[in-house]
Amino acid sequence: MIDLRGIDLNLLVSLDALLEECNVTRAAARLHLTQPAVSTQLARLRKVFDDPLLIPADSGRGMTPSARALGLIAPLHAALSDLQTVVRQRPAFDPWQDSRRFVIAANDNATAVLGLRLMEQLPQLAGSGVRVAFVSADQRQVASQLERSEIDLLLGSERMVPASMKARKIYDEHFVMAQRKGHPRGAGALDLDQYCALQHVLVSTSGGSFHGFMDEHLELLGRQREVMLSVQNFTLVPDLLCNSDYVATLPSRFLQRCRERLDGFDLPFPARGFSLFASWHPRNHNDPALLWLREAIAALA
Repeated sequence: MIDLRGIDLNLLVSLDALLEECNVTRAAARLHLTQPAVSTQLARLRKVFDDPLLIPADSGRGMTPSARALGLIAPLHAALSDLQTVVRQRPAFDPWQDSRRFVIAANDNATAVLGLRLMEQLPQLAGSGVRVAFVSADQRQVASQLERSEIDLLLGSERMVPASMKARKIYDEHFVMAQRKGHPRGAGALDLDQYCALQHVLVSTSGGSFHGFMDEHLELLGRQREVMLSVQNFTLVPDLLCNSDYVATLPSRFLQRCRERLDGFDLPFPARGFSLFASWHPRNHNDPALLWLREAIAALA
């Protein structure tokens, strides 16, 4: 049995040309090699196959394939053709025919805004072979989770995206103040005095803090608001607001999902927003399945 580990693929390419041309000079020209180089390759091939392969023709012009060589012509050409197809073929993903399980890490804001839309639209975007799992994003672990392929995609703010990962901005976001419909404050435009006097619910994604981005902005203005409750999840806030006179400062797209229950108002002071990014490991940059998922999420946004 021939040990394939010792065979250079280029030797088989040269053998294919030699068997078709039956002439070292013409094979060399076809391969863009020198005649001595092809002669050296033929000598190596003879050792590999333990056969002369090409024998000088009786006429003195060209060469004649041996019986072994004649048997190699068709399978060798077919094998090289198959290899060429493998190399040239671009991978593809058909969401209606292929099967794939995606794991997306996101906080509950991104899950509520984009995740729910993806879940709602999935039957119109893919077949039953495509399944999507959402898990909580932990900034301390997300880089290693992407590295170990425990998650396929991260949805998070720029500060959550590991420097070593690929990323794409999905959308820019700004904050608004939310209150229940029929709130005693009324439905008029919000001024700074009112904002500071109201009782606020703060979403602390790290957990337990009563001081957030909005408090930093207010401090620059020499003002302070009254934060009464701190919760770790955005999804808890709508029910809290609907059953109390508390207010909360929320991402505008999150509030859009609750517009039948809550009213939103522009903040009475300039405040920075944030951008939501999708992030993935560089090795998966050209993965057609993950590319489909990224495009689907971008389209939903």
